[in-house]
Amino acid sequence: MNSSTVTLRPFRLTDADDLLLWAGDDRVTRTIRWKTLTTIEDALTFIKEVCIPHPWRRTICIDDRSIGFVSVFPGSGEDRCRADIGYALAVEYWGKGITTKAIKMAIPQVFQDFPQVLRLQAFTDVQNMASQRVLEKAGFTRDGLLRKYCYVKGNIKDLVVYSFLSTDILHSLE
Repeated sequence: MNSSTVTLRPFRLTDADDLLLWAGDDRVTRTIRWKTLTTIEDALTFIKEVCIPHPWRRTICIDDRSIGFVSVFPGSGEDRCRADIGYALAVEYWGKGITTKAIKMAIPQVFQDFPQVLRLQAFTDVQNMASQRVLEKAGFTRDGLLRKYCYVKGNIKDLVVYSFLSTDILHSLE
């Protein structure tokens, strides 16, 4: 696998078949808030109604084929200084450094697209060590443990919170 072919781009309706392959996999969606997609109609509707109008959602691509996503939710009002980042990747690409590469690609774009954002933060299940490694390799700092923080798929979860500050960008590019 040549990871140099990893790109980020906005979702297109033509991504529906690829999206269904990975977003239809419970292993991919179990730790995110998305419901697992089951039909091509679900995938098309999701792209039209959720992905395209989203403030910052990109598909992670290999050779222009969707294999995952990175999403950023910028805060507003008093929270405009921060944004939440989330991601997922097709199972067959796990453990190859692709998510880390995609996050590293996303960071400067997000700070450029949202100049008011000074802090990117990520929340990951305390048991999801792979996601924690992705964030650490991408230059995020572990801020702490949030006990019984939220429900994911009906289960209360302990989450680890990570942050990346706009001032960290110079260090991450070294």
